[in-house]
Amino acid sequence: MPDSRRKDLGLLALRLGAGAVLVAHGSQKLFGWFGGHGLEGTGEAMESMGFRPGRLSALASGLAEAGGGTLLALGLATPAAGAAAAGGMAGAVSVHLPAGFFSASGGFEYPAFLGYTAAAVGLAGPGRYSLDRLTGHVLDNVWTVAACFTVGALTAGAVVGRRNAAVRADMAAELPQA
Repeated sequence: MPDSRRKDLGLLALRLGAGAVLVAHGSQKLFGWFGGHGLEGTGEAMESMGFRPGRLSALASGLAEAGGGTLLALGLATPAAGAAAAGGMAGAVSVHLPAGFFSASGGFEYPAFLGYTAAAVGLAGPGRYSLDRLTGHVLDNVWTVAACFTVGALTAGAVVGRRNAAVRADMAAELPQA
């Protein structure tokens, strides 16, 4: 088998695996599937983590994960899919960061891996076995990559910054007044 076909099969396997995990993860937030809490429960949890408003944050996070994962798996609008999923995972990393790296201790290992994987596929492209290829790469070209990852990085930075400010404000409010 030629190297290019092997790489395309590898990208397909990576897209399908990462996409499926992201869809399941986002479906927990959006619909309460797979042991999740749905929008209401996830919104309450996100509110307590500093993402405000919580329900809207849960919706955005669930759509980034489930929508980005679906598009990644299909190989459609791959740069947007990768940027959306990576941005969503950046928010999760910010929550788990204080616990260190490893998931076993509540760390950011898992969301970081999903985010990096989604970003890598979004940057590398979907490969030959994709809907982007069938559509002539209309939604997968150099300017789309640049635009999607720029918007994704700016949005993730703003969301994480707002969340961190809310967490600091909450911590300051809990301190005893002198």
